[in-house]
Amino acid sequence: MFKRYSAFLCVLLLSAVAVCAFAQKASDAATNPATNAPSDAAAAAKTESVKKLFSERFDQPPITAVRLTPYGLYEIQLGMDLIYTDEKVSFVLDGTLIDAVTRRDMTRERQDSLAKIPFDQLPFELSFKQVKGNGARKVAIFEDPNCGYCKQLRQSMKDIDNVTIYTFPYPILSPDSTTKVRNIWCAKDRGATWDAWMLNGTVPPTVVCDAPTDAMVALGQKLMVRGTPGLFFADDTRVGGAIPKDEIEKRLKQAM
Repeated sequence: MFKRYSAFLCVLLLSAVAVCAFAQKASDAATNPATNAPSDAAAAAKTESVKKLFSERFDQPPITAVRLTPYGLYEIQLGMDLIYTDEKVSFVLDGTLIDAVTRRDMTRERQDSLAKIPFDQLPFELSFKQVKGNGARKVAIFEDPNCGYCKQLRQSMKDIDNVTIYTFPYPILSPDSTTKVRNIWCAKDRGATWDAWMLNGTVPPTVVCDAPTDAMVALGQKLMVRGTPGLFFADDTRVGGAIPKDEIEKRLKQAM
């Protein structure tokens, strides 16, 4: 989270002037769109300037992207976190941006949009497949074998039928996670070995083979999977955490 840079923001976020500046900026953008439409070259230069200023003022944070929003503020993306600033980086808003007219959570909508990835474009060679019933419904799950929430999720899913589950091992919690993923990946029946461990606590036997654990971790990082479990549905939506069975069923139905 951007909170780790909060020491730099204390004075800024306590200033009522900052709120006023943001409100005026958004209002001007909405009422005078023509005056807020610089050329592509000028817009790119301003965006780069904002990125440079922000990096200098906040100790070189890992910026994913900087964009000018339709409401006149610049969106700074740090992984899946979003914060907002003006073009001079004089003020920073680290929190939720709400459309005052529609009451829409603009930050959440933007994060949901950024989180989308075409389901069919997932590199399924880094997963193993389990088909239950007719397998008509589909979900991909990023899991660490030592993740308690992942085991909780698997308990919730064990009675769900007519689903194809693509398990993407994501060994990020400990060196033992990497060892377990290797042993499961190298097992004769990956799905059964995974379930035996996740559902029943049966430790996978030691097997040695060339398991692509580095590529698995790199994939999760590329997709900004910040914790486990992470679920990707066939309608290109995603959700993090051990959601209950009824929520899983709802999302599987929506994704058909």
